[in-house]
Amino acid sequence: MKKIELVPVGFVANSVKEAVDDNWGSVVSRLNIEPKFAKGILHIGQFSHAIVVTFLHRSQFDPARHLLRRPRNLHSMPEVGIFSQRAKDRPNPIGITTVKIEAVGADYVDVRGLDAIDGTPIVDIKPYYLQFDCVPAAKAPPWVDELMKEYF
Repeated sequence: MKKIELVPVGFVANSVKEAVDDNWGSVVSRLNIEPKFAKGILHIGQFSHAIVVTFLHRSQFDPARHLLRRPRNLHSMPEVGIFSQRAKDRPNPIGITTVKIEAVGADYVDVRGLDAIDGTPIVDIKPYYLQFDCVPAAKAPPWVDELMKEYF
């Protein structure tokens, strides 16, 4: 299989040093953009939200433990496959989060709600487009509502 190579466009800076399961909505993170990509954030501040793609550098996928599991290892959750959940320990540790843009500087974007720890590499930042990213009448199983209580 061909390998894929990714280059970080920046790194997350925040006060979260270890992964947690809840309350990411109160976390403000600075996306420090690498100098060679800094011009790429021009006008991102005209959007209220962005989608941040990260490389979950400290995750450790173990198929025996993570391929089929209960979300957050909660006994109240059904056992589901890794591709039916948003867990960090994945075959390819890619994180995707829609965040609120708080401020923009020449080489940084401050965001709220990014579920990534300090030092996490940023793979990409995409503006949130209502036309692409909002799906009317989307559905999810009932256990997702229970799982997401207090996450943000």
